[in-house]
Amino acid sequence: MSSTPANNALHPRNIHRTGYDIKKLTTKNPSLKKHIILTPVGKESINFSDPQAVFELNKSLLKTDYQIDNWSIIKNSLCPPIPGRADYMHYLADLLASERDGVIPTGPEIHILDIGTGSSCIYPILGQRIYQWNFVGTDIEEAALQHAQATLKTNASLKKAVQLRFQEQKEHVLKGVIAKDDRFDAVVCNPPFFKSREDNWQKTTKKFNNLNKNSDKIPVQNFGGHPNELWCEGGERQFIRTMIYESMDFKSQLGWITTLVSDKDNLKPLIAILEYHKVGKLEIIPMTQGNKSIRILAWKW
Repeated sequence: MSSTPANNALHPRNIHRTGYDIKKLTTKNPSLKKHIILTPVGKESINFSDPQAVFELNKSLLKTDYQIDNWSIIKNSLCPPIPGRADYMHYLADLLASERDGVIPTGPEIHILDIGTGSSCIYPILGQRIYQWNFVGTDIEEAALQHAQATLKTNASLKKAVQLRFQEQKEHVLKGVIAKDDRFDAVVCNPPFFKSREDNWQKTTKKFNNLNKNSDKIPVQNFGGHPNELWCEGGERQFIRTMIYESMDFKSQLGWITTLVSDKDNLKPLIAILEYHKVGKLEIIPMTQGNKSIRILAWKW
């Protein structure tokens, strides 16, 4: 069987933990074939530095493992790695189970709010397919929501389980998208990481050059990304800070509020804010995505 190595760093329930069955993926999506390469040890893989290769892999995984047809993203928008995004859903399920005698809640009675769902709508897709949860996805870019809606329409079960909302007020995270009668069991978020376009370019270039020390290639982001997906004023720390303060106004409507935190140096000041305001519960869940360590910051008032 043609497959990639197992990834034991992924969550125990993550189906991608055993690696990719390349033959099966290319059968489902023939467009992936031209992106297959051989590793130095002769194993088949894909060129993860190529944005189109990553996109075709994602498309293949969604079609093969999650029965999602006609998935796409807006050109040059963020292309999320499926195994890592699935990990977030699994750890969120564990968090919800921790208050239900260890039983993972499944089905449409569980409602999740996804902040910054993007054109990929990836968390609602994975959360619905894996655990059959219902979602509300929000974004500040109307075009992204329209694109995501088109994907939902081609997959009947998703159309019924996912609602999309436009965030008109870019300075807010939760305000403006939570209605009075909403009650969410959890909030998920992958916040913009960079502080500015310049900050994005400098760090991307540095990372690319480290990976391609003997190459004359022009720096490129293998994950893509539109401005609102990659940076905001104050970067990741400020975005999550706003999220924390706004979550205090919706204490009775929100269960676990969670977000990815890429920069470990942002954890201490964010935790300090939560502890100062006497947060009820606080969890930091480590994850590994490829060669990158990341974590979920979760709190509950």
